[in-house]
Amino acid sequence: MTQLKHVKEFLGTWKGTEGQLLIPRKIYDTLIEEADKFLIPRTEAALVFGPGEIPGSSIDLDLVTPDSMNVREVAEGAEVPLDVVEYTNLNLKPKKYGVSVRVTKELLEDAKWNILDHNVRAAGKRFAENENSLIVSDALDSAGNTVSGGAAITIANLTRAMQYLEDSDYTPTTLFVGMEVLNDLRNIDTFVLYQNIGNTDMLDAGFLGTIYGLQVIRVSTNAGMTNTSAYVTDKAHAYIIAEKRPVTVEGFDLQTHDMSGVVVTQRIKVDDLRSSAIAKITTS
Repeated sequence: MTQLKHVKEFLGTWKGTEGQLLIPRKIYDTLIEEADKFLIPRTEAALVFGPGEIPGSSIDLDLVTPDSMNVREVAEGAEVPLDVVEYTNLNLKPKKYGVSVRVTKELLEDAKWNILDHNVRAAGKRFAENENSLIVSDALDSAGNTVSGGAAITIANLTRAMQYLEDSDYTPTTLFVGMEVLNDLRNIDTFVLYQNIGNTDMLDAGFLGTIYGLQVIRVSTNAGMTNTSAYVTDKAHAYIIAEKRPVTVEGFDLQTHDMSGVVVTQRIKVDDLRSSAIAKITTS
């Protein structure tokens, strides 16, 4: 009886955290990845210049100035007016972006998965997201016209942005939207009815179907997009990408620290080609 009492007192001293040590636990041996962000595909750029097309540190583009030649009425016997097409120049000089990863040899030997390899793959995602941010900040935000909406985007906001492009003889092809704007679109009866008659493209991931002929593409907030913004573009004239060095991975060893690592770099520049081929829609 006394022995049983001592056993009960001993068991009564255990706490929950200590008791867990007696319970077998399995540690899941597969790393659960982060969700991929919604990004702007490179096919939306008017031009993409690769390393072979940039012999030096930059590339120059010659652009025709729109409507720079005029035809005039000429009276009989009068001199025909002289006029020529005007040209402008655009210089793109890629900037370098990079990240370095270092891992101890012990961690490489003891970890459940290849830490270095996983970090390289994560770096690839970050470079894609950085490029997306450059497209928004250095190209789309240079829009020649802005439509100021209210608390939610409206059909009138969208059609006015399209008209801005058409006023300059561009063809609206693409609508980039933040998540709040996308939610607004999903709550506009016109688009809901459009889906009910058989078009379910708006339910697909990535490319979300078409609205008034515009290809709708959602862009993640953490990739440079503002939730409450949208952009209408003519993909043939909106922006360009110059990439002097593609995403490049170079390995190295720090023998004095018994570490291995990689350096991941890219040299890239994004710029608007024709600002009047971009219209921005803002909501609150």
